[in-house]
Formats: sequence, structure tokens, C-alpha cells
Amino acid sequence: MKKFVLLLLLPLFAFAPVREKVYFKNNIFQGYYSEKLEQPLEVQYSVMCPNGTAKRTGMDFFTNDSIHTSDNNDYANNVYDKGHCAPAADFNCTREMLLSTFSYLNCVLQHQDLNRGAWRLLEEHERQLSSTGTVKVSILMVYSASSIKLSSGATVPDGFYKYITVNGKTTIYYFKNERPATTDYKQYVVAKGPKLTIK
Repeated sequence: MKKFVLLLLLPLFAFAPVREKVYFKNNIFQGYYSEKLEQPLEVQYSVMCPNGTAKRTGMDFFTNDSIHTSDNNDYANNVYDKGHCAPAADFNCTREMLLSTFSYLNCVLQHQDLNRGAWRLLEEHERQLSSTGTVKVSILMVYSASSIKLSSGATVPDGFYKYITVNGKTTIYYFKNERPATTDYKQYVVAKGPKLTIK
């Protein structure tokens, strides 16, 4: 009887087929997630609050009750940060908005030197751009047959395309998921990138 009760308490997705691609959306970002890779495929957002003062004290990433995501174990004892796709600093008007960014749906295995270097500086740049117009950002994660799969289950993206659109003009950047040669994000501008799923 005890065994039966325990089974009833397990999350429903424990028995559901693993999905290659599932859509998600909350009040600040949307995208597609791969339960198979345990990583986001694409995330899109608009900069909403670049000058807010809400504090992230006590916040940490949380899992989702209907989509199987990565978790804390995937980020332990390796060179990968819990990289925000939609940056917390773009949404720090209220603690509620800020907390929304800490979903594992918005979290990617990103090399720590990239996350804390060129990628961080590019996020600062998009916040600066928001003073000139609405800034829309799309991030496309790149995976391949040779992508690293961690023993914990999650797959590490090979790289990231980032599309930043302001006043009708889009600039595309591509970063390999490794220690960057420079923190100058302008060096990572590319002429074109893959087609985005979310318009």
C-alpha cells in the first residue's frame, strides 16, 4: 500500500514521454524547451525594467511542475554557470518579476567565463539600448550530435545566437560555449543566423 501511495505522489511528467520541444510562456519571457536535452532551445523577451532596484536576495532557480528541466545537480562541480537567458537585471522592477527569471526554463549551461565576460557586457549593452526604443531579444541555443552530455542528464549547448532588435534594426551575435578570446562583444557580430521559431 505504501508503494502505491508513493507512486501517486510522483510528478505526472515522470510517466510522460520525454518531449523534444515544448512551448512555454510567462509574464516576461517565452520560448521552447527540450525535456530530452534538459535545456532551453529558444528564449525571447523584451527589456522591461533596466533601471529597477528590486533585490534578488534569497532567490535561486526553481523547477517547473509541468515541464521536465535541468536542476541544481547539472551545474555542480563543472565550469558551467546557471546562465540566465532573459537576464534578471532586465526585470528588476519588482521581486515578482525578478523571481520569474529564476525558472530553470530560463536557465542554460553556459561557460562561466562567457557568462561573466562578453555575455554579461552584451546584456548591459541591451539595457543601454532600451533608452532609445523597445529592445526585443531572442536567444537560440545550438546543439549537435557532438554536444557534451553531462552524467547528470543535461546536454551542454555548443553555442548561442543572440538577436537584438531595436527600432527595426537587428544585430546578431554568435558565441561558442567556451572561454571567449575577448570580452569585446562586438567581435562576435555575425552577418546572419538560423531562422527563429518565435517571431
